[in-house]
Amino acid sequence: MSDSGAVLPWLVIREDGNGNRYRVGSYATRAEAEKAAARLHRSGGEQLYVVERVARGS
Repeated sequence: MSDSGAVLPWLVIREDGNGNRYRVGSYATRAEAEKAAARLHRSGGEQLYVVERVARGS
């Protein structure tokens, strides 16, 4: 394990209509990630925002 900084295991991923996926944020807790995803979803557009946990050891 490295001392390079905080562990942010929760990701917000944007998925567009073509199935392309992009990481848009990393968060310390699921609640923070869900809140960010909800805020992004409310901003409009056709993108889907999902919350995923980074697998251990990644």
